[in-house]
Amino acid sequence: MALPGEEESTHELLMAHAQVWNHIFKFMLPMSLKCAIELNIPDIIKNHGKPMTLSELISALPINKAKSHCIHRIMRVLVHSKFFIKVDTKNENKQNEGYWLTPSSKLLLKDSPLCVSPFLLLILDPILMKPCNSISEWLADDRVTAFETTHGLMFWEQAKTVSGMNELFNEAMAGDARFVSCVMLKEFERLFEGVDSLVDVGGGTGTMAKAISDAFPEMKCTVLDLPHVVSGLEGVRNLNYVGGDMFTEIPTADVVLLKWILHDWNDKDCIKILQKCKYAIPGKERGGKVIIIDIILGYNEENDIVKEDQLFFDIAMMVYLNGKERNEKEWKKLFLDAGFSSYNITPTLGVRSIIEVYP
Repeated sequence: MALPGEEESTHELLMAHAQVWNHIFKFMLPMSLKCAIELNIPDIIKNHGKPMTLSELISALPINKAKSHCIHRIMRVLVHSKFFIKVDTKNENKQNEGYWLTPSSKLLLKDSPLCVSPFLLLILDPILMKPCNSISEWLADDRVTAFETTHGLMFWEQAKTVSGMNELFNEAMAGDARFVSCVMLKEFERLFEGVDSLVDVGGGTGTMAKAISDAFPEMKCTVLDLPHVVSGLEGVRNLNYVGGDMFTEIPTADVVLLKWILHDWNDKDCIKILQKCKYAIPGKERGGKVIIIDIILGYNEENDIVKEDQLFFDIAMMVYLNGKERNEKEWKKLFLDAGFSSYNITPTLGVRSIIEVYP
């Protein structure tokens, strides 16, 4: 970039212009992906059992056939973004090209235990998209979040009052819990070895706790969440549900699990939650600890996609909730202010890390 008083070269100017345009139109990718999910394209291709030509795909889609030429254009963007690949096919001795799945599109399959489609549909829902248009307005008013500026209610209040939003949120969190529990129980089983009891705070409908209780049938697992979230849910032999408020009381257990909870809240509220956790667990010498699954800014950022994800999530927490993503120094301060003595980080969960915090 040229110094003040100097002019950029034509190449630099054109590249800068292209970068601005790239960010102006970048939202077209998630919208194209949302369209593909709503049309069931990943599952249609998978169920076809082999690469699917454009004409075969169009024939299988529930669309107005007069608009069939648009499918090629949508798929072209998704191939470029590596959600699908094009491979050579032979049909009736004719050479052709067909669409096939990539590791990314396999995560969009409805029957996949690791499906992330509900999370995508939640974030791209108009209720969550609209506040993103109000950030500058929010910065000038006295509302707590841009979400409140847009809707007049805080996120959690809106989730209780808007029909379907609570279900959409719970489905998205359950999908993410399936993904995280699959990785954790495969790669980090040691986290739960020797643990007799665990409480999953803010555990939603219990997807994470159920996976842990299935893997460790002798462990007693409890899910704590707001009464309207766990209402009607029935426990099993080693899994039960408790309706309550983590700011008031957390059931006692050897381990408290906080998966994607603390980034929702400001520092003052996080300290309150952590203090309730500390009160609920035994001392370190008796195996007491808090397991936190959350983002640590600066970890795994050698991967540009991971670094961008972490920064995007921080903006999301600013827009939707009164929370933020934190670096290790900020996490450490929370732990010490809440009365904990030490912690250990396992930074191998992709965008997120695992933090074990000891009293």
